[in-house]
Amino acid sequence: MTGAEAIAYLESVPWQGTRLGLTRTAELLEKLGNPEQTLRFVHIAGTNGKGSTAAMTASILNAAGYVTGLYTSPFLQTFHERMSVNGVQIGDAELGRLTERVCRIAGAMDDPPTEFELITAIAFLYFQEHRCDIVVLEVGMGGRLDSTNVIPAPEAAVICNIGLDHVKELGGTPEKIAFEKAGIIKDGCDVVLYAPEHDGVGQVVADVCRQRGAVLHRADFSRIECVSDTIRGQQFRYRNGPVLTFHLLGEHQRKNAAVVLETVAVLRQHGFTIPDSAVAAGLEDARWPGRFEVLRTDPILIADGGHNRQCAASVAAALTHYFPGRRFIFLMGVLADKDYASMLELLAPLGKRFFTLTPDSPRAMDAEALAGLLHSLGKEAGACQSAADAVAKALRCAGKDDVICSVGSLYMTGAVRSAVLSQNG
Repeated sequence: MTGAEAIAYLESVPWQGTRLGLTRTAELLEKLGNPEQTLRFVHIAGTNGKGSTAAMTASILNAAGYVTGLYTSPFLQTFHERMSVNGVQIGDAELGRLTERVCRIAGAMDDPPTEFELITAIAFLYFQEHRCDIVVLEVGMGGRLDSTNVIPAPEAAVICNIGLDHVKELGGTPEKIAFEKAGIIKDGCDVVLYAPEHDGVGQVVADVCRQRGAVLHRADFSRIECVSDTIRGQQFRYRNGPVLTFHLLGEHQRKNAAVVLETVAVLRQHGFTIPDSAVAAGLEDARWPGRFEVLRTDPILIADGGHNRQCAASVAAALTHYFPGRRFIFLMGVLADKDYASMLELLAPLGKRFFTLTPDSPRAMDAEALAGLLHSLGKEAGACQSAADAVAKALRCAGKDDVICSVGSLYMTGAVRSAVLSQNG
């Protein structure tokens, strides 16, 4: 298989209507020799922030000299973003070879694996072949029944910010969702928790830790001291430690960084040598595209893949913090099964004009329908045929003090980034 053939094969595998569970992944991995059993992991679950947390953690481990695998989803622009070692994404030849090996076995199974289960198995083989010292593993959805949860007890089970998303699959309350996320906690492991907004979430995680003899470490956001914060980056201290610099923007990213620092402390307890210099260098080097990312400065254009109420609140807070008194032009697309009403409630009051898009997903809301919703809220909105069309129109109508922000779905963020970066030359 070529890389392109591998991607075409994986994307052709159905997932809707498949029963949840770990049995298919476990069977597939057993037939592959259980590569996951040869690896050590930081396992990261959560509703929001888990990708940023994973990127920062992997960057620090890489700076400390460890061969570090990183597994994330979804991708923004290329499939290869899903898995990398020390910042280098999987190549076409490797992807084709490993996919061919996995699909031969999967094709003979009575209950064939889903796309994500196949990709997870490919990733474990890839990390094993590269002799990774540690793998930073992001959960796809939920935790308890996610295919990544076949791993042995991780060095740290990290639970990021929890909110209402995927409620059909995970439950309609923060507590029910927390229970699913806490499913990654294994007997006796260390758990790092993002300080929850809901007391019930913290209680659910604490109860699971108690039942499984796990040690709970809570990030303490009251111990974060912001030193500086501009669109070029921010500096902060945590628990009276040294001043650290990083380039992910927004107060929520300082909180995610605090979770990362708690995770580093746990890894040190597990024998990993991570000097303060590696923490500083890793944080400063960390990048996570499409998360309040400044793509150009004249005019300012920001891309954020936020796709639920919590994300929209973070975007709104960051916009008003970094650009007080400015007017905002939004490029917006949403999935029809998301809580887009809450997103509009938070973002519509900030926007002077909207250009709507249809994200690249079968679950997408049509751009015309979204424009109609915005019209009903008294907003000027026009549907666009493509990300390039939306970017061009936004740039043409932007005044010198306007800020353009793309928001609403990760499934359109890659196209927006490509359109902006191509215009930047």
